[in-house]
Amino acid sequence: MGLFDDDFYSPKVSRKALKEHLGARKQGGWRRFRLKNRKSLQLVLMSVIATAVVITALYGILFGFSPTKKLSNLDLSARAVHASDTIRPAVVSIINEQKFSLDLNGGALEKDSEENGVYKEAGVGSGVIIQKDEQYAYIVTNFHVVSTAHRVKAVLTTGKRLEAEIVGMDQITDLAVLKVDAKGIDYVAEIGDSSKLRAAEFVMAMGNPLGMGEAITFGVVSVTRETVPVSLGQNGVLDWEQEVIRVDAAINQGNSGGPLVDLNGRVVGINSMKISNFGVESIGYAIPINNVVPVVEELMEKGYVSRAFLGVSMIDLQQYWSRQQLEADAESGEDSTLNLPKEVYEGIIVLEASGPAKEAGLTYNDVIVKLDDTKITSTRDLRKYLYSNKKIGDEIVVHFYRGKQLMKATVTLGENKPES
Repeated sequence: MGLFDDDFYSPKVSRKALKEHLGARKQGGWRRFRLKNRKSLQLVLMSVIATAVVITALYGILFGFSPTKKLSNLDLSARAVHASDTIRPAVVSIINEQKFSLDLNGGALEKDSEENGVYKEAGVGSGVIIQKDEQYAYIVTNFHVVSTAHRVKAVLTTGKRLEAEIVGMDQITDLAVLKVDAKGIDYVAEIGDSSKLRAAEFVMAMGNPLGMGEAITFGVVSVTRETVPVSLGQNGVLDWEQEVIRVDAAINQGNSGGPLVDLNGRVVGINSMKISNFGVESIGYAIPINNVVPVVEELMEKGYVSRAFLGVSMIDLQQYWSRQQLEADAESGEDSTLNLPKEVYEGIIVLEASGPAKEAGLTYNDVIVKLDDTKITSTRDLRKYLYSNKKIGDEIVVHFYRGKQLMKATVTLGENKPES
């Protein structure tokens, strides 16, 4: 007896069972053959496709080729064209006109001069229409584009020239709002969100470079948020810091005030300045639109931006020393005019005190060295502390030297209302 003596495990097969088995195989054999080969064919096809993908990827890595590269470029170009077409009707050119004397000198007259003269184009810039009501359309541009103008004109993309009125200006943020007759203006730019910008994102700078008419430059966001020192008086003294977006899209004279636009056709910034030193290329700056909007709203409401007001005309102590070139005093460690202690070499000289500062006792030649507990070394420091930390009506402790004596005064801050 074998190990497998029962019928279930027995290796012995009867002729009848074998015949029945072979008959069943003849009937279903072709079906099983087709099923088996279909699965094999699918495996082969999948292997071929996978191999092709791998080879293409390796080829792209080695030779810089991508089968979707051309398609991506076409898509990028189409988006840029669509975005520019969308916003173009809202982009305007700004013309700064000043009145010049009719005499032989032909110099520019003061704004409030009643002398007869002739208006001439003194500068160009750009702007963007951001709001419209039944009567007026409102345009955002830069402060430095219109601050010296005796009158302003806005030129639409259709070539139509409109008389523009300055609604409000703010030197600190370099922004201004104009208004023009709304008749015939049908489009207002869509405002984006500058906080969502990413480095290497494509953007367009639009405006009127060099007065040559509307133009578009294309580039990427280099830095999404950067702080750069600026000279508010355009005199080379860096007395403020501006938060900006850095881009490599060309921004030339005349582009100032125009929109920085994303590929959805939305305004994400207002073009403001560029670095034009020798050897520097494609470094431009735009004011983030998220910073622009609250300033514009306040300019439209009040005509100015309300900030805390200390009431001092000032100059940096170091700037004063460099101007006077007091070499002898520098060697001795003291300044004979101000009579300061030798350890005091940074601070702010009060040239004139008015309003809150005058009421608190500050006067000419006082040298401010600290506000509250914050050391102040420059005009930039003073403005930054004042505008960032204080509100109208707050008290501030001013520490200052009057000669060699360190003194302090508590000032109740006022409001910086513009002179009427």
